[in-house]
Amino acid sequence: MTASDFIIDVSEADFEYEVLAYSQNVPVVVDFWAEWCVPCRTLGPMLERLAQEAEGDFRLAKVNVDQNSNLALRYGVHSIPAVKAFRTGEIVGEFVGLQPEPRLREFLRQIAPTESDLVLEKGASLLASRDIPQAEEAFRQVLDLTPDSTSALLGLAKSLLLQGQGVEANAILADFPASREYKVVELLRPLSQAWAKMELGENIESDDPLDPAYYNALRLAKRGNIEAAMDGLLDILREDKHYREDEARQVMVSLLELLGNDSLIARQYRGELSTVLF
Repeated sequence: MTASDFIIDVSEADFEYEVLAYSQNVPVVVDFWAEWCVPCRTLGPMLERLAQEAEGDFRLAKVNVDQNSNLALRYGVHSIPAVKAFRTGEIVGEFVGLQPEPRLREFLRQIAPTESDLVLEKGASLLASRDIPQAEEAFRQVLDLTPDSTSALLGLAKSLLLQGQGVEANAILADFPASREYKVVELLRPLSQAWAKMELGENIESDDPLDPAYYNALRLAKRGNIEAAMDGLLDILREDKHYREDEARQVMVSLLELLGNDSLIARQYRGELSTVLF
């Protein structure tokens, strides 16, 4: 696709082909504008710059409403600038009026996902289906493309934990940037910290008779036998609800978070944990 294909002037005569048909393969963003429209003079160049920057992830089609009033009528354009995004011949997003660049980028990201977005979606799907090594590979690929992707960073940490790799997962979670994923990060940290200590030989055993059972639960979870590990942790909590200043409970919560909200096993064990604690 050449630079001239990224941005195109469209009329009533070629709208069907240049927008509707073209959107079967590539999203098309249609900018309804007019020369007398002051906000259009700001929005238009912004959209053009983003279209060039996207290098073919979407096409920008510009429609002069004064010259193509039937198109404006057909798509209910009553105020300009008006932007409508098409995919597979259908409108999949739209807005009216001048928007700041961050909102434009978010709008475009939703209708024209980048390579990074697609790989991230693949990684999330692989993680959900427990195809863990492939999920790890996908999240690492996203981070190569978009190093500041906190979604990929969290996905990578989960992938590592599900493979029992505490040190690397803990390094990610310990220095995680502020983001909407941060609450999940805080729930996972107790497990990554406990495993990292095990891997580095930093476990501090006390005279507590529950210590052997606790370390056995950590080892079981590390080997992927999460149900047996949680059974062990529940037994510990039945004896001491605040074992190691709540460490056993926090690790249990980490394992539940790692299993995910949609997991039947997680729901079962959440109920058992509540019964033990309350």
